[in-house]
Amino acid sequence: MRTADIAKRYLDYFEKNGHMVVPSASLISPNPTTLFTIAGMVPFIPYLLGEQTPPSRRMASNQKCVRTLDIDEVGKTTRHGTFFQMLGNFSFGDYFKEEAIHYAWELLTTPQDKGGYGFDPEKLWVTTYTDDEEARSIWKNEGFDPEHMQIFGMEDNFWTTGGPGPGGPCSEIYVDRGPEYGRDGGPAADENRFIEIWDLVFENYEVDNVKSKTDLHIVGELEHKNIDTGAGLERLAYLMQGKQNIYETDEVFPVIEAAQKLSGHTYGEDPEADVRFRVVADHVRSALMIMSDGVRPSNVGRGYVLRRLLRRTVRSMRMLGVRDHVLPTLFPVSEAAMEPNYPELKDTFHDVCESAFGEEDAFLRTLESGTTILDVAVNQAKSHHGEVSGEDAFKLHDTYGFPIELTLEMAQEQGVKVDEAKFRELMAEQKSRARADALKKRHNVDLSVYDDFKKTLAKPIDFLGYTDFSSRSKVLGIMQEGKGSVPAVTGPANVEVILDRTPFYAEAGGQLADQGEIISDDGAVLEVDDVQKPIKDLIVHQCRLTEGTLVVGADVNANIDLNRRGAIARSHTATHMVHKALREELGPQATQRGSEDAPNRLRFDFQWSKAPSKDIMNAVEARVNDRLRDNLAVTTTEMKFDDAIALGAMHLFGEKYGDIVRVVSIGEDGWSRELCGGTHVDHVGKIGQISIMSEASIGQGVRRVDAVVGQGAYEFNAREHALVSQLSDKLNARPDELADRVNTLLAKLKESDRRLASMYESQLAAAIPQIVAEAQHSDAPVVVAAKNVGHFGSFDALRKTVLDIRGRLGEDKPVVVALAGVNADDKPMVAVATNDAARKSGIKAGDLVRGASKVLGGGGGGKPDFAQGGGADASKIDAALVSLRNEAMRG
Repeated sequence: MRTADIAKRYLDYFEKNGHMVVPSASLISPNPTTLFTIAGMVPFIPYLLGEQTPPSRRMASNQKCVRTLDIDEVGKTTRHGTFFQMLGNFSFGDYFKEEAIHYAWELLTTPQDKGGYGFDPEKLWVTTYTDDEEARSIWKNEGFDPEHMQIFGMEDNFWTTGGPGPGGPCSEIYVDRGPEYGRDGGPAADENRFIEIWDLVFENYEVDNVKSKTDLHIVGELEHKNIDTGAGLERLAYLMQGKQNIYETDEVFPVIEAAQKLSGHTYGEDPEADVRFRVVADHVRSALMIMSDGVRPSNVGRGYVLRRLLRRTVRSMRMLGVRDHVLPTLFPVSEAAMEPNYPELKDTFHDVCESAFGEEDAFLRTLESGTTILDVAVNQAKSHHGEVSGEDAFKLHDTYGFPIELTLEMAQEQGVKVDEAKFRELMAEQKSRARADALKKRHNVDLSVYDDFKKTLAKPIDFLGYTDFSSRSKVLGIMQEGKGSVPAVTGPANVEVILDRTPFYAEAGGQLADQGEIISDDGAVLEVDDVQKPIKDLIVHQCRLTEGTLVVGADVNANIDLNRRGAIARSHTATHMVHKALREELGPQATQRGSEDAPNRLRFDFQWSKAPSKDIMNAVEARVNDRLRDNLAVTTTEMKFDDAIALGAMHLFGEKYGDIVRVVSIGEDGWSRELCGGTHVDHVGKIGQISIMSEASIGQGVRRVDAVVGQGAYEFNAREHALVSQLSDKLNARPDELADRVNTLLAKLKESDRRLASMYESQLAAAIPQIVAEAQHSDAPVVVAAKNVGHFGSFDALRKTVLDIRGRLGEDKPVVVALAGVNADDKPMVAVATNDAARKSGIKAGDLVRGASKVLGGGGGGKPDFAQGGGADASKIDAALVSLRNEAMRG
């Protein structure tokens, strides 16, 4: 039975038993403290904790999961993997132990031709929690053999979230694989022979003070009891397919087969090669699934994990002897294997491939440059202290993009250690510098000060800025640099002020903060320069107290700068429109990756693997301006998150949303609809106009649009018009004739440059006989033919001339030929060649060029027989040649 069919059979069974079947949630975890969805129950946590109302009290899913904490162990055994799938059925205050156990028993033991999995009841074992006599009684009522039940303690059979909340005992189901896999005696005796396939969690307690799996406090019984189960799809698959492990199943082994063809090796013949095969098979599948959910390679967070997966794949294939690109072969194989379970993979596969293949290109270049540096460091380590220095490891990471994990792995393969402690120390210093820079933005107030202050608030701060532009407010707190919270401050001073209610929008979601003023009733005047939320729900006004004394408890008038707010609102609404227009032109894969909404300008980052054509960007600009002329209405509505998604509202992957969200819609028909907490105009006609200034790459698979809005667009177009008028006057041409006139002038200039270069090269060729003759009359032990040739045309001509002169001077004695001059940009350059006799005397062209280039204020290098360099100061050419001659004479 195929893996996809096993999953379908599970979901069909529970759907027939009244469960709402929901698709897998994204691999991007909604929890900001976790990079990926690491367990099947993660998407259901808000329902289990009672934070949100589930759409059904019975639900089931096949959830994609990724765990990468043990990424270095992948491949070393057949049990470790990074991507896996969890089948789960859930009850939120509906059924409990009796139904959960019955469902599991029935599905597992019903014959396959009758819709079940067909496991032999005699090969099944279960474990239960010490005090859970109820579960043991239910299992017996189902006809389960009491001899195949084992009782475990809290360490193994009691579940919590790891913190306060629901918890309860578990009952785990195991399959006996037979005596060839280990000794008899159930899971307590051998968990290699007895494989866990399904875990039933009975959440009937409220717990707190959770210090460990065994050290916690059970508060009491929950009012509404939950069921949370998880069945590992990969384990079910290899057991039901008669395979030995997850790597031999139908969703994984095809990649190993493709890797065999590429490498010429056979899986199962060499243990070390097998590790590489398993790394490739696991990592390709994980990378494919992660990228299909919108992640792209980067140096931080999820992107860094993805980058490691892709790079370990490429390097493992190189260790198998494959030097060519491998992802264009492996990715399609994995996609074909996974598509039966996830047909949506085909929708994004083209873009995923472009990004993955680009990452492979970049990594191969990194390997080429970084491996050379690492080899030098490893050789030094072998000859001296046996350890690659932390400084070298840090340089590889910081300069060449060599991850420390790769340095450790490659050094280990050569029997050398790495001073990882020193590397971590240098990384910590770098992070400390970054944190110090970030702290300056918060006026050096530590976040713990904000946490402590927030705990003193009687109620949340009231944000009025959607409807009010000024407010009567009370000062709740004052923060000052180096002092933290203070009762009063006298101006002039920089302070942070917290009000009980405020119209000021704090920077969030790409929208810059409001500015304005706060004036107290007793005469304190504050200019508000910035507004931030250093911690959740705490609005902090960063101010300059210009006069008077501000005290905690003072009544104040808070007024925002209306012009700035209006300009930012126009930019923010325009950003939504640019996003929508891009998706219309490029497709739904052009999703937002960041933005900045500032007065009269916007910046929008989006996921796309290559530069959109100029025609496409012109169409995006035209589409937005067309919609502006339609003067579409902008409305905001609060609704349930699930309802908003059902309406098609765009939202950012990885953002954490509550049960109720704010939806900003443009147009009565919802032409654009996004989850957004920012401020907007009420009709798009108030924006006026947008002009796209530029579109460029800012990283692998991410593009950036910069545009001006409203007054900014008017000023930009006015400048453009003035420039066109000036050019028309200077070139004596109408605006519509400018392009042809400029092209004509450029063609003439190019022809002039060609003729000038040809003249310089002719002069250079004519000088060869004299240079050779002067050198041949030299009695010096080393013949140095050095000359400042002035303008030389193309560098290729200079190089050929140097080599020609060297050939004419022969091998009778050491010869150095050095010609220097200026290129078409009037930058000084030098080319040096040595004959074999000179090199045998220890004279190397590269050394000579480096010395001469230093005099010119630049650098250079090359091989012992030929090298080139340049600089910035053409007036030093003669001095550079003198220096070169002296060094050559010294040998």
